[in-house]
Amino acid sequence: MAIDPICGMTVDEATARSGERDGKTFFFCSEHCRQKFLGDESNEKPNAVHDHKGHDQKPASEGQVSGKYTCPMHPEVQSEKPGSCPKCGMALELSRPAAQKKKVNYTCPMHPPIEQDGPGKCPICGMALEPKTVQPDENEDDSELRSMTLRLWVSAALTVPVLLMSMLPMIGVPVDRWLGSTLHLWLQLLLSSPVVLWGGGPFFERGFRSIVTWNLNMFTLIAIGTGAAYLYSLVAVLFPSIIPDAFRHMGTVHVYFEAAAVIVTLVLLGQVLELRARRRTGAAIRELLSLAPPTARIVRDGQEREVPLEEVHQGDILRVRPGEKIPVDGKLTDGKSTVDEAMITGEPMPVTKQKDDPVIGGTVNQTGSFLMLAEKVGGDTVLSRIVNMVADAQRSRAPIQKVADTVAGYFVPAVLASAFITFLVWAIVQPEQPALAYAFVNAVAVLIIACPCALGLATPMSIMVGIGRGAKEGVLIKNAEVLETLEKVDTVVVDKTGTLTEGRPKLTECIPAGSVSEEDLLRFAASVEQNSEHPLAHAIVVGAKDRQLSVPTVDQFNSVTGGGVYGTVEGKKILIGKRGLLADKNVQNLAALDSRADELQKQGRTVMFVAVDQQFAGLVAVTDPIKESTAEAVKSLHDLGLRIIMLTGDNEKTAKTVAEKLGIDEFHAGVRPEDKHERIKALKAEGRKVAMAGDGINDAPALAEADVGIAMGTGTDVAIESSGVTLVKGDLRGIVRAIKLSRHTMRNIRQNLFFALIYNALGVPIAAGVLYPISHHLLLNPMIAAAAMSFSSVSVVSNALRLRAMRLT
Repeated sequence: MAIDPICGMTVDEATARSGERDGKTFFFCSEHCRQKFLGDESNEKPNAVHDHKGHDQKPASEGQVSGKYTCPMHPEVQSEKPGSCPKCGMALELSRPAAQKKKVNYTCPMHPPIEQDGPGKCPICGMALEPKTVQPDENEDDSELRSMTLRLWVSAALTVPVLLMSMLPMIGVPVDRWLGSTLHLWLQLLLSSPVVLWGGGPFFERGFRSIVTWNLNMFTLIAIGTGAAYLYSLVAVLFPSIIPDAFRHMGTVHVYFEAAAVIVTLVLLGQVLELRARRRTGAAIRELLSLAPPTARIVRDGQEREVPLEEVHQGDILRVRPGEKIPVDGKLTDGKSTVDEAMITGEPMPVTKQKDDPVIGGTVNQTGSFLMLAEKVGGDTVLSRIVNMVADAQRSRAPIQKVADTVAGYFVPAVLASAFITFLVWAIVQPEQPALAYAFVNAVAVLIIACPCALGLATPMSIMVGIGRGAKEGVLIKNAEVLETLEKVDTVVVDKTGTLTEGRPKLTECIPAGSVSEEDLLRFAASVEQNSEHPLAHAIVVGAKDRQLSVPTVDQFNSVTGGGVYGTVEGKKILIGKRGLLADKNVQNLAALDSRADELQKQGRTVMFVAVDQQFAGLVAVTDPIKESTAEAVKSLHDLGLRIIMLTGDNEKTAKTVAEKLGIDEFHAGVRPEDKHERIKALKAEGRKVAMAGDGINDAPALAEADVGIAMGTGTDVAIESSGVTLVKGDLRGIVRAIKLSRHTMRNIRQNLFFALIYNALGVPIAAGVLYPISHHLLLNPMIAAAAMSFSSVSVVSNALRLRAMRLT
């Protein structure tokens, strides 16, 4: 037998429909459930009727056929195909809604495989489903919170008088004698019934479903505990004669209406507090969503007009005025300004922008007005990709979650067994009279105090808040497993170009040798390098254009990974790259400028050797300035106890200069991409946990091999796809923030797991009465147990929310 993950029905694996997702096989009661779970409802018949509760689909009603064509006079008439209106005979027109709401999938925070199109309850744990992608505040569905809040206030108003009628006689206020015993009992019954049956209705519904599907959870325990207390009391009022003497105290049957009502009210309070706290876990994504402006100022035919953001397309020209948010990703075409990018990159200093500089949608223009070309719109913008990446990561499961899952699998059956044993022990030993009454109360206390939800929420809540917090600092974590692994990292391997340095090198020297002129040397070098994606190649091309040299096209272009490039320019065979590459190609007169090359390398220059038709033609030198933030970042990484290794394809002397200047622990020069990959494997074989930071295509294999790959956001898409962490701002300080984020989050998870385990390990025995023999007959009232249980989940969520205030800088 198996459980349908959509509707929770028990199905026979031999006859049920099946489907695979994430490498696992699931079974379904109907094709509707299978397609909904697998995200493919395209083949389902539009008027299909499903025969189980929760999925009833009514056939389209008369005059209300779902479709894309509608009557302009009778909008309620809709059809999938063109035709005439059945009411007025007019031709139906194609409906073009201004804005269609995007379908929102809901999922369970404790059981991510459970998904459905709208809000509802998880068939496994009974928790309210949440939007898989956090919605802006105005679109957020808070019906569950509003429903629980209403039930709480009504239940609290009815519970207070029930509690007073029950407790006042114990402190000398004879309310029972004033009202008379019969009226006293009936008033408690009348006031507590709406609380238990209506206020606690969702708990009984979830508890019943959990028993039917055998996915036992917290609501199983609440339903059994409060249901037993209420039903026993109801029988005691309606049919007191059938209650055994062992339940009577001096011939009187005691009722537990106040316990049932207070338990329901306290559980409602816990649910309301938990729902409010869980809403706050998505605050980071809601803040990101709010960054995008609702409109943009588009320029067409010399006229400016304001249009909804959805109407902006790639290639449009937009005007951005001072103080306005930049609507989409693109580049400046006219004007200049400073832009505050802190909300995306986490960097507080505004960035100067001028023609051809890139800008990011959602950032704020500060001083100047400019025109920009829209390059990425809709779901392709940096902001949209961040939101999607963070949402996916928040729903992922960390390996540490397996501990909680294993414990939770045995938890509820163990609690049910503990409650049964508690009842038997108290009924047999009979330390207090009436024996069965005490046995009953203590068994209910055991059921009520246990809280598997605290255990289940311990990891997901911390992951959601931690990953959201990182996003606000420009640190994007791909999934929870990466976050957990990052905490254990002890070695950080970095590339030089673009990671430690600006990644925007500039041409500094062009030194010819032999008969080739300086202009021809640079022209030939730029011609071949214009087909390369490496930043050093770009510097040579820009240098040639700055000197207003014509850069001819190259034929038969090819590259040697980690060595250089070659091709044919104006009939001449041009080779540019490392000295070793030219030596391997038997280039003549290669040693002519070795002393000059050594001198430049000692100054931190990167030197490339150029050959024309197998003859050494000269040197081209570029410099890539070290980022201002790199030295501070290296020191911070050392303070965190990390070893830093630099792997670079640059020459030994340049690499040594950079390493000594920054205080890097170890460096390796002349490293090819495959060598980086092998070096990472060697470090892992030594037992080290390695994080690799890089930004180029040549870094992708090493990024994938490392325990954690860290891509600088200024790098290539290939590097970002190969990485577990993306730093929106290409800044090494982001690694410091990422590691601090991981350590804080994992510490928070362990605190939550410890609290949840210790709470349940201590609470259940105390509720069973283990302190009774040694503590002057101390017993735990079920109402106190309910309060403890309610606040245990709230405590876990509240502890996770502390991550929102953690310092990462």
